[in-house]
Amino acid sequence: MIEMSPGKLSPVLAILAVVLFRQSVHSQLQIGFYKYKCSLVEFIVKEEVTKALIRDRGLAAGLLRMHFHDCFVRGCDASILLDSTPSSTAEKDSFANNPSLRGYEVIDNAKARLEAVCKGVVSCADIVAFAARDSIEITGGPVYNVPAGRRDGRTSLASEITGNLPPPTFIVNQLTQLFANKGFTQEEMVTLSGGHTIGRSHCTSFSNRLYNFSGTLMQDPSLDPRYTAMLKQKCPQGGTNPNVVVPMTSTPNITDAGYYVDILANRGLFTSDHTLLTSPATAYQVAQNARNPMQWRAKFAAAMVKMGQLEVLTGTAGEIRANCRVTNS
Repeated sequence: MIEMSPGKLSPVLAILAVVLFRQSVHSQLQIGFYKYKCSLVEFIVKEEVTKALIRDRGLAAGLLRMHFHDCFVRGCDASILLDSTPSSTAEKDSFANNPSLRGYEVIDNAKARLEAVCKGVVSCADIVAFAARDSIEITGGPVYNVPAGRRDGRTSLASEITGNLPPPTFIVNQLTQLFANKGFTQEEMVTLSGGHTIGRSHCTSFSNRLYNFSGTLMQDPSLDPRYTAMLKQKCPQGGTNPNVVVPMTSTPNITDAGYYVDILANRGLFTSDHTLLTSPATAYQVAQNARNPMQWRAKFAAAMVKMGQLEVLTGTAGEIRANCRVTNS
């Protein structure tokens, strides 16, 4: 046998080593991971999500985005849930998450119930993944199984948001590269962009398209004029009310392929939505998803499962937090 030091691996062997490492990590996530450790975990999480959505349907979008924003920064380790400390600003208090991200109390309630029946067993990271899946299902989206076994990280830094989460101003090449950095294809990027099918947005995330597009003091000509007029009515120039929000799609409470129909009608709310029409490859995917909603549902479920495997902590790495907002130490 020829022995080679890690630093002298051939390119092929190096790639193989990375693949095998990723497979070994992912194999530690299992469907039914808590079957013998805490059999009621998914029932309890879904019950808390259901109760929350009965009170406020809009929390579904918050819980879905919470999973995305967690996984794209440090991997799916519940770093999004940690509170800021006197010496450090956490992810949840970054410009990208505060005040737009909601649903933390749903995770808190589920965790409290689980600690009462299965103390120290269920990670906050797995609760976030279950809650996102349940939000999708309850709002009419696809049903899928969530492999579990994630553990919780101990670090959360607002400074790590930049470069890991796409702002609403990104264009298609920037989106493609950012998702590629996380291991996703361009098609998977278009598929996951469909998460914008539910929820609402603050005016500041798209007002540049209404009043000062590309520094011209004009509106974005790619927007449907009637849609622009409605947005301007909701978000007047110079408006200062931080609580004003508008639907991100024509069906903001239903997880469906309507997002892609809206984009084709030039009613994509963000620059990052409309930009999917500017590349032949992504425009084709938008049209395919709009024409074949069932196909999109299947792709979206698969992409969500894949996203839930990003840089997970398993085995003895990390910890199982007793309180999702603070580390055990």
